[in-house]
Amino acid sequence: MKDLERLKRIYSKTDGYCHLCHGKLSFHNHGKHGMKGAWHVEHSVAKANGGSSHMNNLFPACISCNIIKNTKHTRTIRRTNGVSRAPYSKQKKNDIRTFNTLTGAAGGALLGSYFGPAGTFFGGIIGAIFGDENSPKK
Repeated sequence: MKDLERLKRIYSKTDGYCHLCHGKLSFHNHGKHGMKGAWHVEHSVAKANGGSSHMNNLFPACISCNIIKNTKHTRTIRRTNGVSRAPYSKQKKNDIRTFNTLTGAAGGALLGSYFGPAGTFFGGIIGAIFGDENSPKK
């Protein structure tokens, strides 16, 4: 796999956010210290701790988080930053949004059916809106 392709795949795993602090990264500032959104490819399990350079162990991280993490555990750094997981990829966010919207619509329609066909219709619309609003942004 070419280096640029590999970087794009790593960057898109979190939709361009640091997997440790959820800060927004700039794809074009990979490895550019001091630039806004600068980032490194970070080994979730540090190589010094037996981690590999396989794609499932590589994530984008802002340079400061990557330096602070060093060989510490990923969960430790995330907890320090007040986050519990890596940001979702764009595809994962879309999948969750679709599920939440459909589930909300079904639930709203079911509750609205108590008020007849119009209630079913409007309940479904309101449920879909609530489901979409409760979807992840990161």
